[in-house]
Amino acid sequence: MNIDGNTELIAHIGYPTHSFKSPLIYNPYFEKEGINALVVPMGCQSDHYPEFLKSVFTLTNIRGALITMPHKVTTVDLLDEVTPTVKVAGACNAVRRDEKGRLVGDMFDGAGFVRGVMRKGFNLQGKRVLVVGTGGVGSAIAASLAAEKISTISLFDVNANSCDALAQRLQLEYPQIKVNTGSNDPEGHELVVNATPMGMNEGDPMPMDVSRIAPETFVGEVVMRHEMTAFLQSAKKRGCQIQVGSDMLFEQIPAYLEYFGFKTTTAEVLRSVARLA
Repeated sequence: MNIDGNTELIAHIGYPTHSFKSPLIYNPYFEKEGINALVVPMGCQSDHYPEFLKSVFTLTNIRGALITMPHKVTTVDLLDEVTPTVKVAGACNAVRRDEKGRLVGDMFDGAGFVRGVMRKGFNLQGKRVLVVGTGGVGSAIAASLAAEKISTISLFDVNANSCDALAQRLQLEYPQIKVNTGSNDPEGHELVVNATPMGMNEGDPMPMDVSRIAPETFVGEVVMRHEMTAFLQSAKKRGCQIQVGSDMLFEQIPAYLEYFGFKTTTAEVLRSVARLA
């Protein structure tokens, strides 16, 4: 790769102490495909972030920015235009400059989860869905699921205010979807999602009563520290089709590539070239 002033940059902006994994996936892929582009980690304190984001887009070779915590929520109000997914999630993790010079943003945390589910053959249209955990990841997943024309979504979180706020945003953007809150009972749902740290290890409290998950239910996880959490193991024993947390990471990168106008690829290719430990 010839790295010079024409090398197109994707800024990955996060807190200075954040562990940036994306360059270890994107950059090997760019090198493999002969794409003259780099993902560059950039640490930024919260107080400086609004001005810093604007300054990044004064670069002549900037293609876009990946945004991570704690800046995802702040980003929403700094942009000229956002998608319904951003409005529902209340956060943004991808920014680019459009042909009019405006900063526009989208949210792909949930897209990675949804793409993984759909690539495994699960058709989301008309389905009944349960999402347990309505923090950042859970909200993003709920937003992306709603965009795929599900019929019903049930939301649960120990923080009832967070859960109710997400429900309101969903109903505002997708009034045709029935939204329920207050119960983590998986019975009657065709897809259930654990967007909490619960059920990670053997003996941990589970995010829901696994015995009430039907064997034909698709079960997804967001925890990446362990590929097969205790929750997923329990669901698999019941005969459920499952999705591990790391699938969400690798499945969202093709969506980012498309958003920034690069040649896209598959999660399998990205896994094969990634230089993660």
